[in-house]
Amino acid sequence: MIGCDCAVCISTDKKDKRLRSSILVQSAKTALVVDTGPDFRYQMLRQKVKHLDAVVFTHPHKDHLAGLDDVRAFNFFSKKHIDIYADSLTEEAVRRDFYYAFTDTKYPGIPELNLHTISDEPFVVGDIPIIPVQVWHLKMPVLGFRFGKFTYITDANRIDDIEKDKIRNSEVLVLNALRKQKHISHFTLDEAMEMAAEVKAGTAYFTHLSHQMGKHGEIEAELPDNIHLAYDGLELTFS
Repeated sequence: MIGCDCAVCISTDKKDKRLRSSILVQSAKTALVVDTGPDFRYQMLRQKVKHLDAVVFTHPHKDHLAGLDDVRAFNFFSKKHIDIYADSLTEEAVRRDFYYAFTDTKYPGIPELNLHTISDEPFVVGDIPIIPVQVWHLKMPVLGFRFGKFTYITDANRIDDIEKDKIRNSEVLVLNALRKQKHISHFTLDEAMEMAAEVKAGTAYFTHLSHQMGKHGEIEAELPDNIHLAYDGLELTFS
C-alpha cells in the first residue's frame, strides 16, 4: 500500500489534486494536447474531451510521454490517425516505447500515429499556428510553445536570451515552478516569478507543482495580483 500524509496530498481543496502537467489547446476547428503523461486517459475523460487532432510533445520524459497509447480511443471515434509533433529526441523515444505502432505488421487496436519532426521553426496544426521555444531542463533541450498571446513552458530551469524574445509580452505565460527550494532542473517559485517579470508577461500561471510547493490557497495568497498557481481543470479563453 502506498500512501502520503503530507498536507497537500490529504487536502480537501480540489486545487491541490495535482496530476501530471499537460494542456488542451482548442480553436474553432482544431484540438491538440501538449504532452500525454500517465494521467492522460483520466484527464481527457474528466474534461469530457471527445475530439483530438494532434499531440505536441515538449520532451521524452515518461511523465510527459507515457500515456500516448490511449490516443487509440480518438483513433476509433474519428476513424483517422492522430498527428504527433516532436523533436528528433522525443521522436526517438516515441518509436522506441511504442514500437508496436510502427511495425510493418500491425495488430488491430494499436494507436495510429502520423509522426512529424519539428525543430525551432514555427509550424501549424490545423488552424493553430505554433512557435517552438527551446528551453533547458538542466542539460536536456525541451520545447515550450507559443500560441498567439499564450505561451506554455514546462520542465525548465534556464531560457536563453534569444528564446526569451519569443515569449516576451505574452498575455498569459504558463511556466513550471516545482517548489520554493532550489532544484537541479526546474525553476523555483522565485525563479519563475523573476522570469515572468523579465519577459513582461501580462499574467503568469505556474505549473508542474510538486507537493513540496505547499497548499494552493496558502501559496496563492503570497503571490502578486498577476501571478497565480495553475490547477487541474483551469480554463483560459482568448479572443
